[in-house]
Amino acid sequence: MGLVSTAIVLLIAVFVARESFPLLRSVSPVRLFTDSAWNPLEGAYNMAPMLMGTLVVSAGAVLLSAPLGIASAIFCNFYAPPSVARGYRAVIELLAGIPSVVYGLWGLMVVVPWLARFEPPGVSVLAGILILALMILPTMVMVADATFARIPSEYFQGAAALGLSRWTTVRTIAIPSARRGLLTGALLQTGRAVGETMAVLMVCGNVVQIPKSLADPVRTLTANIALEMAYAMGVHRAALFTSGLLLLVMILVIIACAELVNRERSNA
Repeated sequence: MGLVSTAIVLLIAVFVARESFPLLRSVSPVRLFTDSAWNPLEGAYNMAPMLMGTLVVSAGAVLLSAPLGIASAIFCNFYAPPSVARGYRAVIELLAGIPSVVYGLWGLMVVVPWLARFEPPGVSVLAGILILALMILPTMVMVADATFARIPSEYFQGAAALGLSRWTTVRTIAIPSARRGLLTGALLQTGRAVGETMAVLMVCGNVVQIPKSLADPVRTLTANIALEMAYAMGVHRAALFTSGLLLLVMILVIIACAELVNRERSNA
């Protein structure tokens, strides 16, 4: 099954690269980030605004959700009574199972109008960050929770023998011991955030521009593919597959970083 999974991933990569070839054969990679605009019907293929939108929304969501997820895991493992921790974990698992389109719909009907009261039109980078942070928060909580649970009990017994307070134990023993696992969780969060489509499509505004503030609407690479693939033909279709190829490369880099972190942890 491992070989089958690897073969499927390789076949997907080959397929996306092959479908991107009609564009890459006629357009230099530099033009993909320096053209005047994104307008494939007119021969303009600038993906830089959508790449920037993807990076800003994803990075903002990870920076917001990672500390909250780690704090939640610390609460479950070191402060909450067992009954409260079990209930909290059940809620987190429920949040992890909610479809992304439901998060997007809630964001469109609740978060966007609330943001529009302060900075119209409401659909913006900030709306995407908030919804995406809520979506990936359960992943960080579960990874951090499992990481803290794997810390050897001898560490905490030694801390208790030294008379360390609970917070000192968490700060000086638990977090340093789990730092590589927490970093891996953050990288996994980033991978999911980069690949998210429906939620960001519904709340980010889908304007092809480099955002200058959190209130600006943006379009991500995934949203661009979802919006235009239904009617794209020829080189336009190849340009969308090139967007997918760029996303695939980004995900592979994130996975490679996570694997490197895990390998360093194993060697340690």
